[in-house]
Order: sequence, then structure tokens, then C-alpha cells
Amino acid sequence: CIMVDGTFWTDTEMIDLGLMTKTARSIGHNPQSGPGGMIEDLDKFGDVRKVLIHINNTNPILREDSAERAELTRHGIEVSYDGMDIIL
Repeated sequence: CIMVDGTFWTDTEMIDLGLMTKTARSIGHNPQSGPGGMIEDLDKFGDVRKVLIHINNTNPILREDSAERAELTRHGIEVSYDGMDIIL
């Protein structure tokens, strides 16, 4: 099981929302989407269970019916939730 930080969907998420002037990468968070993003990185692990943890409230993957969440599902990536049990 791979558990990784899933804070931001895009590198410019906080900038686009007018909340910050820094990119996700500049503050130590690899975004999920885009070239060199987490989806691309996690695809290399094949069928291993992949779970995103620590998700910012601005991230659209929190909406279960979002296109972004559907993209994660297509790549076999789960989104953690409060109370989620992970047996190692």
C-alpha cells in the first residue's frame, strides 16, 4: 500500500483561487494532475494499492462526483476519508 500526500490537484490551485501567490510545488506538495504530477508517478506502481491522504479543502477530489475524482478512480487511486481503516 502506498499512502501519499494529496494536498492539491493542480500546481496553481491556490493561486487560481486567489488564496496564495505560491505554487504547490514551491511549498513542498506535488500536485496530482499535470506533467510530472502524482498520477503520472503513481501509474508506475501498477496494481499496488494507492491512497491519497492529507487533502486540502480546495481540492476538487473531495467531491465524489467530480471529474477529478473520476480521473483518480480510472488510475486506481483512492481518496482517504475520516475514519478510513487501512490494514498493513
